[in-house]
Amino acid sequence: MRLILACLLFVGLVFAKPDGYTTKYDNIDLDEILSNERLYKKYFDCLANKGPCTPDGKELKDVIPDALKTGCKKCNEKQKKGAEKVFRYILKNKRADYDVLEKIYDPEGIYRKKYEAEAEKHGIKL
Repeated sequence: MRLILACLLFVGLVFAKPDGYTTKYDNIDLDEILSNERLYKKYFDCLANKGPCTPDGKELKDVIPDALKTGCKKCNEKQKKGAEKVFRYILKNKRADYDVLEKIYDPEGIYRKKYEAEAEKHGIKL
């Protein structure tokens, strides 16, 4: 199983294609990953530069900046819904982890400002 954070708009973003991200990970059970602290930590540590990355974790880490920059335009609907699920989970249950990732992927607060109104529409407080 792989943790797709995304958060940040982080679901199914590995192996970028010109017209969208791969659907290779679209059927991963996100609930299982989010409820398994060992799996969650493994992928969080990769994204937070605190531990080694699996090949898929490294690829995810590499595409996060593009997903943030483009508003996940290359994501399909399933990936967007999965990203929202992960985003909500991290903000509700792992706020400190969100803060760590935000410092890495949005140190100037550009994306926080860009997505704050959209997040609030979905009941997410940044």
